[in-house]
Amino acid sequence: MAVRLGGALKELRIHLCQTGQGSQGVREFIEKCYVELKSSNPKFPILIRECSGVEPRVWARYEKGKEKCSTLKDMSSDEVKSVISKLAKDN
Repeated sequence: MAVRLGGALKELRIHLCQTGQGSQGVREFIEKCYVELKSSNPKFPILIRECSGVEPRVWARYEKGKEKCSTLKDMSSDEVKSVISKLAKDN
């Protein structure tokens, strides 16, 4: 089941390296889960940024400009989905 995004959460930004081992789980998450996530949240802004050598992270922007950041380094695809689900429930 896809994660429902919205409420206090206003934007997700995912940063990853195209080739780095620490970003492998994030790349798998994008390949396996992104289409379903975006289909379930078509108008929700999900930004994916690739940059060589960057540590994989996800930023969640909430109402009133509040932001939370979580590292995704060396996580599996399922762990990445779990982190995003948690950020979606936080506010």
